[in-house]
Amino acid sequence: MQFTLIELWGHMGIFAKLIVFALAIMSVSSLVIFGERLVVSFKSRAASREFAERVGPLLARGEFEGARTAAKPKEEIGYLGRVIGAGIAAYTSSAPARLPAHGHERDGVFESVSRALERQAQREVLSLKRGYGLLATVGSTAPFVGLLGTVMGIVTAFQQMAASGSGGLGTVSAGIAEALITTAFGLLVAIPAVMGYNYLQGWVDARAIDISESSNEFLDIVAKRLDGRLAPASEEAA
Repeated sequence: MQFTLIELWGHMGIFAKLIVFALAIMSVSSLVIFGERLVVSFKSRAASREFAERVGPLLARGEFEGARTAAKPKEEIGYLGRVIGAGIAAYTSSAPARLPAHGHERDGVFESVSRALERQAQREVLSLKRGYGLLATVGSTAPFVGLLGTVMGIVTAFQQMAASGSGGLGTVSAGIAEALITTAFGLLVAIPAVMGYNYLQGWVDARAIDISESSNEFLDIVAKRLDGRLAPASEEAA
């Protein structure tokens, strides 16, 4: 017997082949999830940057109505747009009739906006992490699935040796080689999955910081607005 993949596959038992099929399915699933999450994540980041460039100047000038119109989900506005949009909606729905606001009225509006930002930020981070559980599962379990195939293959090899009544490495070397293939395949499946998961997790952590910083900047603008230190040009002219 030659120790090539084709020869080894031909001599594999049913159980070992099932293990290889299971690992192949896990590999394809993890690669599809990684590719899909990569595309969605980068599209959302691009949309978020475009939203920040369009809405940032409006908020800096205190034009909340214009920012609210820009934040409506007629098109993709990214994770940042949805978070800030939730804050703008919370402010416009609870803003006092007269500014500056004082006391409990001001604190109530500020807390309402803060909670809306926090809730939407949590939803966005959770949405960005969709599918990460599968990557983590594949990365952590694929080596053990391969090891299961190896253990059963070695057991089969020793059973064959016992049935033949002869010993020696030559008798079991082919069976052991077949068994070790499943462990190698399990590692080949797990390594890309772990690398992809770690990369995407780091990317989401960075985006969570971006969302937190943008939310704090928006809260600063809301505080200035409630204190009467920020008003659109139309109101100043009036």
